[in-house]
Amino acid sequence: MALVVDPAELLAIAVDAAEAAGELLLRRFRVPAQGVERKSSSTDMVSDADRDAEALIRERVRAARGDDAIVGEEGGEQAGASGLRWVIDPLDGTTNFLFGIPQWAVSIACEDDEGGLLGVVRSPCHAETFTAIRGRGAFVGREALAVSRKTDLADALVATGFSYLPSERAAAARILLRVLPVVRDVRRAGAASLDIAWTAAGRFDAYYEIPTHHWDWAAGVVLAREAGAVVSTLEPLGPSGPGLVAAGPGLHDALRALVTGAQR
Repeated sequence: MALVVDPAELLAIAVDAAEAAGELLLRRFRVPAQGVERKSSSTDMVSDADRDAEALIRERVRAARGDDAIVGEEGGEQAGASGLRWVIDPLDGTTNFLFGIPQWAVSIACEDDEGGLLGVVRSPCHAETFTAIRGRGAFVGREALAVSRKTDLADALVATGFSYLPSERAAAARILLRVLPVVRDVRRAGAASLDIAWTAAGRFDAYYEIPTHHWDWAAGVVLAREAGAVVSTLEPLGPSGPGLVAAGPGLHDALRALVTGAQR
């Protein structure tokens, strides 16, 4: 279906919802958590804060775009007829949030039949909103984003993350043993959407993670590509699904080869 709405209007909806959810989450941050439950494993947590933030975002999106589909990490998928789909991670970095670590984000993307149309990653603790529209560049506030221009992995600060499943964590550790001696250093900050946004901003030189879920990367990938990154998928380590590499053109192929070589 042809897009008949200005993507800037959709971006405004996403920014409004992300910033409102961020304010809700800030009010819950570093106070005793409620409704904490385990999901896929003993280390994969969800709380009332996740659920309430997603409910707020869904309400804002439905009020503005009632015919669009919505898929969220906590609330499942709602069908739509418009040809647009919103992909929501209401609290990316739940473990950090629950432990009082200020590295978590709200991630909202909107997709059409060509893929990611726009992405918003809101970092409430840093008071930063990362935005991108396909073909129109990526920004934090009004500052244009650009990925690292480095070409040597030995100079690269690389972000990564790990699965919640023990078998996949062991495989990720084996990959890390191959990557760590080759790069400048590795950071595991605990929120994939922020890792990718910071890669888009050149704060990290590159990012890889296996597995990643759609809601983890949907917004960040739009940011990264609009900032000049090359983004590609990685083969799964197990049942959780494929992974992702995002880096500037001078680093992507070498990092991808290093990670895939370590998977064999």
